[in-house]
Amino acid sequence: MHIVGIDLGTTHCAVASVDPSKGPTAPVEDFPVPQLVRQGEVSPRPLLPSCVYVPAGHELAAGSLRLPWGDSGSQVVGELARWQGARVPGRVVTSAKSWLCHPGVDRSAPILPWGAPADVAKLSPVEASALLLQHMARAWNHAHPEAPLAQQEVVITVPASFDEAARALTVSAARKAGLEKFTLLEEPQAAFYDYTARHRKDLAQSLEDVRLVLVVDVGGGTTDFTLVHAGVSPEGPMLRRLAVGEHLMLGGDNMDAALAKRVEEKLFPDGNRRLSATQWTQAIQAARTAKEALLGNNPPERYGVSLVSEGSRLLGGSLSTELTREEAESLVMDGFFPRSGAQERPRRVSRMALQELGLPYAQDAAITRHLAAFLAQHAAAGFTALGETAPAEGALPRPDAILLNGGVFNSPQLAERLVEAVSAWWPGAPRIRLLKHESLELAVARGAAWYGLVRRGHGLKIGGGAARAYYVALQRPADSTEQPVLCLIPRGFEEGNQVDIGERSFTLTLGRPVQFTLYSTTSDRIDKPGDVVPLTEELKPLPPIHTVLKGAAGKTAEVPVHLQAGLTEIGTLELFAVSNVADERWRLEFELRGTSGERELTVTESMPARFAEAKENAERVYGNKPLPIGPKDVKQLSRTLEKVLGPRETWRVPVLRELWSTLFAGASKRRRTADHERVFYSLTGYTLRPGFGYPLDHWRAEQTFTLFEPLVQHHTEKSVWIEFWVMWRRIAGGLSEAQQRKLYDYLKPHLARKVPLDAPQPPGKLKGIQPEGLDEMVRTAASLEHLEPGDKAELGGWVAARLKAENKSGGPWAWALGRLGARVPLYGSSHKVVDVEVAEAWLSLLLELDLKHIDGAPFAAAQLARLTGDRMRDISPELRAKTAQALRAAKAADTWVRMVTEVVALEAADEARALGDTLPAGLRL
Repeated sequence: MHIVGIDLGTTHCAVASVDPSKGPTAPVEDFPVPQLVRQGEVSPRPLLPSCVYVPAGHELAAGSLRLPWGDSGSQVVGELARWQGARVPGRVVTSAKSWLCHPGVDRSAPILPWGAPADVAKLSPVEASALLLQHMARAWNHAHPEAPLAQQEVVITVPASFDEAARALTVSAARKAGLEKFTLLEEPQAAFYDYTARHRKDLAQSLEDVRLVLVVDVGGGTTDFTLVHAGVSPEGPMLRRLAVGEHLMLGGDNMDAALAKRVEEKLFPDGNRRLSATQWTQAIQAARTAKEALLGNNPPERYGVSLVSEGSRLLGGSLSTELTREEAESLVMDGFFPRSGAQERPRRVSRMALQELGLPYAQDAAITRHLAAFLAQHAAAGFTALGETAPAEGALPRPDAILLNGGVFNSPQLAERLVEAVSAWWPGAPRIRLLKHESLELAVARGAAWYGLVRRGHGLKIGGGAARAYYVALQRPADSTEQPVLCLIPRGFEEGNQVDIGERSFTLTLGRPVQFTLYSTTSDRIDKPGDVVPLTEELKPLPPIHTVLKGAAGKTAEVPVHLQAGLTEIGTLELFAVSNVADERWRLEFELRGTSGERELTVTESMPARFAEAKENAERVYGNKPLPIGPKDVKQLSRTLEKVLGPRETWRVPVLRELWSTLFAGASKRRRTADHERVFYSLTGYTLRPGFGYPLDHWRAEQTFTLFEPLVQHHTEKSVWIEFWVMWRRIAGGLSEAQQRKLYDYLKPHLARKVPLDAPQPPGKLKGIQPEGLDEMVRTAASLEHLEPGDKAELGGWVAARLKAENKSGGPWAWALGRLGARVPLYGSSHKVVDVEVAEAWLSLLLELDLKHIDGAPFAAAQLARLTGDRMRDISPELRAKTAQALRAAKAADTWVRMVTEVVALEAADEARALGDTLPAGLRL
């Protein structure tokens, strides 16, 4: 039996092990990972680069990818993947770990390599992480055939700031790799365990006069802060983790991107050109090498950078420039580790320098400012550990020692700058002591292995329990302005335990969806399980938990339940709804797909006083029993509802969704007359728009989608068709990818015939009912953001041809182009946007036709040229500048110009314009 520690890093992975049979004196041994370093050449290396290369066809020689345990499969992992990826960019997956915590994409979808051409087979962040783990597992099994990794005790490390969603995805990746017996451990703790392992014989002496240790872990993709209290008891030293920092996506990757950006500026000083995607990947690799040289030991004054040239700017087949030591110090040391003051906090700045890699990095690159904010947030706990009282309001607790971790600190200049900058916050005190490390790259894997031994009673355990507290939102009382939340698990809760919140019951309906909105915090709150407290800014939302609960009897019934929460031995949150009247319980799972476009409301509002009357009016028209109403009552149902509830633009989301329930209950009655059908579609779409943003909206949209297949009953009435398509456009954001696919598969052959004016018509006539309402059919299709980029490009091509042929105002054409080619989706995943070249072609057409002469063209142009900071999505700087100039000439809104020149969020009015509809009162995307 072995205890195996795995550092699943952003840039590199490492493996270490310990034999528990040797007891507390057991040495921690590194496991060099065999890997392909060149074609046909396998070598064990201390580190496994976290790279997965996806070769094209017969790009690599047959038989050259064989590993000691067999063929590598269709992907290459490790050093060869890194080396080949530098030469053939666009086929290498890097920083998969960072993508695991990106809420703006579907992390289980094949989206990597980010921005790769359509012919490259893509992987999900989970699959890429699983491939890295699988490679390490097979390498271990080959070296230890008598002790396969799946049968060992494995400890996998994750950033301390990983939220529950990212941890759950890491667990999923480990299981995909064939691992079942494993535990998660936070990386800063692992680094500290490595320190305690190396000082197992003299730990008390090495931590003499140390009461508070600050662990600063700056890796390739994340920065983590941890405070550890070092105390003394009669039995010897005691260690207790006091606090961990919030998620901070900031690390060595950003430093490389900042230097690569400087290379680009020196190559194209006029700013009107930029590096291609291939050259940018090369620039990142070159910048990393330059950084290590210019900020390493005995650094040169300058470092040459050469990239493969494209086009006519050939100089010996390459583009060449150089980075100086002064530039590296300015960009990296002053940019990421500035000598900031103790009272300085992170700034909200443009994201341009940090978004180059397509990931939502921290807005302020200054790690020292983030560190000051962390110490301020946990000042009370820090001063208590020091046995001191805060000398003044806003004072920071001074750590007695700093432990560094992460490959960034292989640079002695960066390590020195951090300690110097932090020590300067207490000018009257001596320089803060730096705890020595043995290897920044291997410390985490070694510490993870040692932690497994500590769990068996050999060595000193770092106490402190859970780093986060967890809360669930409750219904807000009608007479209260505060949102109450219920504490499920407090900070410090020990792993492997569970708690029943029996004093708080919920009534759930079996067979109907239920949703719980959860929050977590790392702050120094002292709440107990079952405590009800108001929601504050320090509580951060987690992905929603929702499910459909089914009882043993299979019937629909209301059941009183209470919640049971716990932390598994693995280290992840577990939540159950437990029946109060039967021996049943239901596991509640996180929704882990892209959620950044969906902000679930947690407020449940009381209905207006006359809502029952409004509901009755709707039931008169769509109820089961035909009532004596005339055609006028049907046609004017919307106006009748407004007389009862007020102008419909003031109806808030809860009112709208309750009206949807009433309408949908009478869906089968929509076919009574053409007016019944038209009004039904109009009101159903209006009450469910935009299809997301409120608890259980996806379920409502799923229910509504059952109305699509029957199509329209009164199909000779164009007005009915128009409302039918308007409804689908309004709720498109709530439809699944499969549902949008089905909708578009129906629309596509009709659009192919009707949209392009001069395209050759396909032979034969389409069978079945012929839909009407072309303009709304186009708008609906353009609203389907889950479609593949190729589908959007094809539809946009038809629209562009129509726009060019007609060259006149009116119609949905410009709006549709803007929506299809938008650089930032309203609700979809960023990996589904059309290629830059496609968006640029459509934008150039709009500019050629003159924005002033085409309805909707200015806003469409703003969407096509919108600045994201993601190189794979942004159009060229030259075309963007031209667009901004054209928008000003067309007297477009200032907010539209800012969309093109700055990384900004959409204003509420522009969100509605992009949707093609108003948003419900109080709802923001």
